[in-house]
Amino acid sequence: MNLEALNFHIEYVVAVMAGVIFYLAYYLFSKDAEYHKNIRSIATVVEELNRELFYLKKNLMETQKSLEQHSQRMSDDEIYQEIERSVYDFVQPLSMGLKQMQANIDAIDSQIESRVSSLESGVKQISIPSSVHGNDDEKILSLFKQGVSLDTISKELHISKPEVEFVLKINKIK
Repeated sequence: MNLEALNFHIEYVVAVMAGVIFYLAYYLFSKDAEYHKNIRSIATVVEELNRELFYLKKNLMETQKSLEQHSQRMSDDEIYQEIERSVYDFVQPLSMGLKQMQANIDAIDSQIESRVSSLESGVKQISIPSSVHGNDDEKILSLFKQGVSLDTISKELHISKPEVEFVLKINKIK
């Protein structure tokens, strides 16, 4: 009767641990989906910035052509100042967009770090017993090293075969 109660408790512990693992897997998958959604929004912003950069380059080339046509009327310093102004006007929105994107990435990174640390602390709180029967560990290891089969060890120590396998796995023998 005691062995049946012990088996029932072990099955209960295994069922609870499986439930916790399923919950953690669900939590990770849901957070992964949220992370991918954020990445897609960042990719959209990058595409918009690339498109804007293309138009800015095109506009710059048109301005340069226009300046070349009107260069006879303008001095070199005036041309340089005009180009500098045009470039500044084109680059400023890109710079602000990149700064905003960096802030978004930093915010996402800090959220991920806090979620990972909370998951790690949650996993650390789950304790796996180091042995099913503390006194039987050394007996199991000794008998196994002597070449005794798992069934024989199980019968001799009055414990189940999965418990024997569990002790051997914990001690990294099997």
